[in-house]
Amino acid sequence: MSEPNGVMMQYFQWYLPEDGSLWNQLAKDAEELAKAGITSLWLPPAYKGIGGGYDVGYGVYDLFDLGEFDQKGSVRTKYGTKDEYLAAIKAAKAAGIRIYADVVFNHKMGADAAEEVEATPFNPENRNEAIGEYQKIKAWTHFTFPGRAKKYSSLEWHWWHFDAIDYNAYNEGEDAVYLLKGKKFDNNVDLEKGNFAYLMGCDLDMENPEVKGELNYWGEWYVDTTDVDGFRFDAVKHVSAEFFQEWLEHVRNYAQKDLFAVGEYWSYEVEALHHFIDSTDGKVTLFDAPLHYNFHEASLAGNQYDMRQIFDNTLVKDQPALAVTLTENHDSQPLQSLESVVEPWFKPLAYALILLRREGYPCIFYGDYYGAHYKDKGPDGNEYEIWMDSHKWLIDKFLEARQAYCYGDQYDYFDHPNTLGWTRLGDEAHPGAMAVVLSNGDAGTKWMEVGLPNQTFIDLTDHINEPITTNDEGWAEFRCEGGSVSVWAPQP
Repeated sequence: MSEPNGVMMQYFQWYLPEDGSLWNQLAKDAEELAKAGITSLWLPPAYKGIGGGYDVGYGVYDLFDLGEFDQKGSVRTKYGTKDEYLAAIKAAKAAGIRIYADVVFNHKMGADAAEEVEATPFNPENRNEAIGEYQKIKAWTHFTFPGRAKKYSSLEWHWWHFDAIDYNAYNEGEDAVYLLKGKKFDNNVDLEKGNFAYLMGCDLDMENPEVKGELNYWGEWYVDTTDVDGFRFDAVKHVSAEFFQEWLEHVRNYAQKDLFAVGEYWSYEVEALHHFIDSTDGKVTLFDAPLHYNFHEASLAGNQYDMRQIFDNTLVKDQPALAVTLTENHDSQPLQSLESVVEPWFKPLAYALILLRREGYPCIFYGDYYGAHYKDKGPDGNEYEIWMDSHKWLIDKFLEARQAYCYGDQYDYFDHPNTLGWTRLGDEAHPGAMAVVLSNGDAGTKWMEVGLPNQTFIDLTDHINEPITTNDEGWAEFRCEGGSVSVWAPQP
């Protein structure tokens, strides 16, 4: 489903400027990213959100408005206009980069009118516990999309297209999740809060034939309009798992191409990810959230973390073909909803572990590649200024090594709590070899085999200047500095 030795980049972070420039920037960056070794880009939601030109894209209002209609206070989205989006996709594909669209099917926000409906309030922290009587509520559930004036689709959304909301205009102060008349919470979702089918906004009823039909039609329209190569599904743990498999198969059959798909199932319990994969017959890959969490924990613990355990309880260890490995994303970055920062000193180690190994489909985060600077309020209500370091130079070195040397057999030397090593021996089409050594403690060494006798190796990272030469059997003592990583490749 992913390309051999492919590398994905998440081409956005939460705090990008709200100036509509991203699509134009992508058109300029595409060739350089392709040359660096990026083979696919996951782009942010391209359709109009409740915040109009300021919306990151997850407060979905109109899936059919890609920056074309004057709705929610702007024509363009945060990232640009529809024409700029389509031009950026063409530029990226011309450079040989595949494009994955971010798809948010869980909810809609920013309705155009309110409707009266009956509903039962449930405890937001326990969706199995009703906290009030079945009652009339006033719900913002009528979406008419006046700016679009029925272009592309004539469907207006009403309360019966949703199964739950969290706002009642008749009782604004009540903290509740309202289950609407005749509805039930989805089955086969994450069991946090008793049943985590409801996340935010107007929760789509995936059992409603009109909803399923509209989303299937939108998928057809979207691939026809954009020519994307695949999808990133948002918030999959809040929707019945089977829906994504059915929708993906429908759109693949329509497009007559093997569209890639990765789901965001943000749970550190790897068994929950396995259950989703089983429910979707392995048709949808998943981001390896447990691996990200291991990186987060390791970065906080320093040399007290046993690096031999870095892949324990991860998807890439159990099902590498279905794991998209990552270091950071827009939700885990500082001040965001799932903040679980991987400290800057550990980022090079984490990227070596996802980019220079055989297992998994690695995803680079925009904020790690280009850096970021922004201000926002934290959970305590205070404002913070954040600087995220750019690791572009080193990531580019890893990408260079991946393209040249990440082939053939892989041998692991994971026998020390602080110093890890592994080698790649190449194959017929890619002769050569590579040795990687990293340490979360003091400077470390690894006696490793690379299969090239009497060969001089140099450190591509420039962390160590002295070369290393293998013995008659192709073994050598490869090394790295403390809290660092070195990538050893044959001297040209």
